[in-house]
Amino acid sequence: MSLNPESKYPNRRSYVVKLRSDATPGALSGRLENLVTGRQREFSSADELLESIDSDLTSAAHEHVADTDGE
Repeated sequence: MSLNPESKYPNRRSYVVKLRSDATPGALSGRLENLVTGRQREFSSADELLESIDSDLTSAAHEHVADTDGE
């Protein structure tokens, strides 16, 4: 049996979501922080939170491609 060296849940995809004190289920607002890169993004709705995660994942994918192209 061989172990897969790739984690199913890589640290690069770990986030802290901090909600503002006035956030409600219908009006989410706060900050998203990537635990590895430290990048922070403000959001003022659930849609913006998901867009922030999408944007961060897209950015990481482009960085990964750039890293592998240089090898």
